[in-house]
Amino acid sequence: MKNLYLIFLIFSSGTLLAQLSLESVNLPKKIDETSGLEYFKGHFITHNDSGGKPKLYSFTSEGDILKSYKIKGANNKDWEELTADNNFIYICDTGNNYATRKDLKIYKVDKKFILKDSILIRYKNQNNFERKRKNRYDAEAIASVDSVLLLFSKDRKTLTTQVYSIPKAANSYIIEPIAEFEVNGLITAADYDPISKTLALTSYSFAGDQYLYRFLNFDLKNIKDSKFEKYTIPVKPAQIEAVKVEDSSTFWLTSEDEGEGSPRLFKACLNY
Repeated sequence: MKNLYLIFLIFSSGTLLAQLSLESVNLPKKIDETSGLEYFKGHFITHNDSGGKPKLYSFTSEGDILKSYKIKGANNKDWEELTADNNFIYICDTGNNYATRKDLKIYKVDKKFILKDSILIRYKNQNNFERKRKNRYDAEAIASVDSVLLLFSKDRKTLTTQVYSIPKAANSYIIEPIAEFEVNGLITAADYDPISKTLALTSYSFAGDQYLYRFLNFDLKNIKDSKFEKYTIPVKPAQIEAVKVEDSSTFWLTSEDEGEGSPRLFKACLNY
């Protein structure tokens, strides 16, 4: 598997803002629908999305799979994301393309990959469950931020993202937005680094363009005042489905196999 190194200049009004460097490596077909990304014992873990086996896969930054872990008692109806804290891994079975699901949940798994419980969620503002393509009740992005989980919607109706705060304790919750961001894209992934206080999101447009959003000095208590920078990720064909923040300028991304190659792992760096 061969690395690709690219450098792109990012300008605003004629002023150089940053250089975005990308390294990519192909990933095995076994994780061709990689849809989440986390660190685990010095390597990465991921999963496939809807209909895949209820498994997590550990792999190296060179793209080699090390091991798979079956989550007994879990079902991969539409796994779209995962996040972790010091004690647990949270797997988001919240894919809801047509806003018809009434069984949305987040699996709570310990670091030995044993399912401990489930967090059940329902949208307070959703009263109609008829099939609808352009809706705001799909969510493919979650991040562990302090004592809560932040779930970000993939709003096909307005291309914004609504943010929901969900307790980490296993229970059934009725959720409503605590904030909304004008991202002009379809949000696919999220991650938060508590050391650098950096929140990152990824998205794509209907035209297939890919984007990275960076929130510096993110403060949950003042979330409505949050500002972000938006960067184009110049890769096609691809659909970025996962992000992991290494520090405020370094991000790991994975993309699904789009039928013209392999799934890929990217290392994206912003240099000034």
